[in-house]
Amino acid sequence: MFQSLSDRLSNSLRSISGKATLTEDNIQDTLREVRMALLEADVALPVVKDFVEAVKQRAIGQEVMKSLSPGQAFLKIVQAELETVMGTANEGLKLATQPPAIILMAGLQGAGKTTSVAKLAKLLRERDKKKVTVVSADVYRPAAIKQLETLAAEVDVDFFPSTPDQKPVDIANAAVAHARTRFSDVLIIDTAGRLAIDEEMMAEIAALHKAINPVETLFVVDAMTGQDAANTAKAFGETLPLTGVILTKVDADTRGGAALSVRAVTGKPIKFLGVGEKTAALDPFHPDRLASRILGMGDVLSLIEEAEQKVDKDKAARLARKVKKGQRFDLEDFRDQLQQMNNMGGITGMLDKLPGMGNVAQMAQQSLDGKMFARMEAMINSMTPEERRRPEMIQGSRKRRITRGSGTQVQDLNRLLKQHKQMQKMMKKMKGGGMQKMMRGMGGMLGGAGGGMPPGMGGGPGGMPPFK
Repeated sequence: MFQSLSDRLSNSLRSISGKATLTEDNIQDTLREVRMALLEADVALPVVKDFVEAVKQRAIGQEVMKSLSPGQAFLKIVQAELETVMGTANEGLKLATQPPAIILMAGLQGAGKTTSVAKLAKLLRERDKKKVTVVSADVYRPAAIKQLETLAAEVDVDFFPSTPDQKPVDIANAAVAHARTRFSDVLIIDTAGRLAIDEEMMAEIAALHKAINPVETLFVVDAMTGQDAANTAKAFGETLPLTGVILTKVDADTRGGAALSVRAVTGKPIKFLGVGEKTAALDPFHPDRLASRILGMGDVLSLIEEAEQKVDKDKAARLARKVKKGQRFDLEDFRDQLQQMNNMGGITGMLDKLPGMGNVAQMAQQSLDGKMFARMEAMINSMTPEERRRPEMIQGSRKRRITRGSGTQVQDLNRLLKQHKQMQKMMKKMKGGGMQKMMRGMGGMLGGAGGGMPPGMGGGPGGMPPFK
């Protein structure tokens, strides 16, 4: 996420962060590089100008000059100003109203509105324990209503049906009445998008807003469109009283221009980030954490929160007890670990949030086959319970049966068994307080010939190539 911006800024700031003294000259050189990094990231020009000027004014003031380590103080200023540009703190949804609290979703076609409706419904149901109803007022796209119905069933929320021959205002009013009878806490209304902003679309959504008076009007925008995202949000904001923005496809955006421009251009807070296709891939937006990630300092707080919400505590506790007693780490345990890792966005999602691991995450993304975990799980599922408990018995005909059942190759299975064996050895080192030994072992693997990658992520000795 925002990898090119992160790389450019990190390189620009590395040259100054170690300096014992700061002069106007070396500050100017660094700020020139920062300005170029932001412009290349497609950040809006007025935002870049204000940002650089704010950093400069603070950097040449007493705050830095009197600091014991001016370079570090300069880095803190850049981080603080990044946070200011994106908004000083996370702004949640304001749902304190007589139920149902109505959320209206607006945006252009293809921005990911319908998927965001389902993601938000899931988040509100699971995190905030809200009873949610969703409805589609998109009567122009034939598959929109069916798509939302399918997603609503997937995230287990109430779906109110509508038909293409109805008027959007009638659909919304009927959905409000339905949500009241169902005692729903929240009603989320999906609206029609267009390929571009047009007067007819704006008039329709303005009429819809006036009819239902939502407590939250969220603009859904594709981060990949960069500076255009901020301009589109501004145009919508002039027609609708927006309360916030959901930035989608952030995981695929290496530049970060939209995240840095939207708040400054529209004056509206980014409330959520869409970070993947899965219905769980919606994160509350924390400007301080994102600023830290952009500067290569990681986002451990979000990683901890994800672990709290997405890791199966019972399975984790069971494995911890097993390891402590020195019992075998079998393939069922291995499958559980793969599933837990997948729930947290896979290896790349986790590495991306660790300090200084952005490049490793990028390398992992390039060398890992996206479907690798699914194939590994399929192979383990194709084994008998006995084979999962005793992997050493998997030979000859058993290998052929497992690979036929999972649609994989024998070499894929061999790699899986080798990877499991390595994990098993690491788990043994954890027995009886051997955590330090295990960490040393992992350090050796990370520093091996696999390009600084853990086993299974890079080629060469100590690392296995990805599944083909």
